[in-house]
Amino acid sequence: MNSSTLPATKTRSRFAPSTTGPAHPGTLLAALLAWLDIRSRGGHLLLRLEDLDPERCQPQWHDHMLQDLQWLGLDWDEIQRQTERVEAYSDAMEHLAAQGRLYPCTCSRSEIKRLGVRAPDGGWRYPNTCRNAPLPAGGWRAATTPLRIRLEDEDVVVDDESGTPITQNPALEMGDPVALRRDGAFAYNLAAVVDDGLAGVNRIVRGRDLAPSTPTHWQVQALLGYPHPTYRHHLLFLEKNAQKLAKLHGSVGTPELRPHYSPKQLCGFLAYAVGLLSAPEEVSPAELLPAFDWSRVVKEDILIQWDGTQLSKEG
Repeated sequence: MNSSTLPATKTRSRFAPSTTGPAHPGTLLAALLAWLDIRSRGGHLLLRLEDLDPERCQPQWHDHMLQDLQWLGLDWDEIQRQTERVEAYSDAMEHLAAQGRLYPCTCSRSEIKRLGVRAPDGGWRYPNTCRNAPLPAGGWRAATTPLRIRLEDEDVVVDDESGTPITQNPALEMGDPVALRRDGAFAYNLAAVVDDGLAGVNRIVRGRDLAPSTPTHWQVQALLGYPHPTYRHHLLFLEKNAQKLAKLHGSVGTPELRPHYSPKQLCGFLAYAVGLLSAPEEVSPAELLPAFDWSRVVKEDILIQWDGTQLSKEG
């Protein structure tokens, strides 16, 4: 499996939001930075709507995400929906099964949580309890339990473009990733790698909260024969939640923002918050493009507040 049929002359990047709710300031910031990065390089930008989760993804959020990103002033060279790519994920499963990399797992989430070992992404580490279990006689398609990918027990070092190398043994620190869920949906760690590989994505710009998944993707890319992209993980917007800091998404989304902001006003606030402007002003993504440079983007996470009518940043 490879992307050798795609032209290699252009930088190819993507923005891949989940359609589990409305866009929030963090979503819009990530989209804006990915757009500025690839447009400054004259590359190809794919919008991939990650809508595989049947429990959390709703059709209306797909439409709202498209509308909100367009409203902000962003455009795309290509749009994909993961629910339309099931055949590609099935082909990848066949490839992994032929390598002996798939196995059924009977461990429940509650059982894994009871072990109490945190993974680098803040979730619960899976201790690879079932990794010696064979596939059923009918192959991976006959499985009635989740299927996991048996990773190599080795350290992975990814030179993140933001300056901090990502070092991890994903098999031990995260645990073998799920490829097929109990409900029959293909899982994120398989689908994202397949989508990037087949689209020829060679540059990924995203929030640093996703950095812990990068070594896992690095290994799955190798198993499927895909080249490794260049990665840049950027700052996050945070909010105070019960005296703790968490990603800014629960308190405000575009339904609350759009009555109080024009697209240029909101774009200007996002640019100001991360250092691209010295003060908030009305500006479009296209107007930010000529002066865009990553050296102007702050690296530290930023605390953002919403008072019901406007956003502000602390510090």
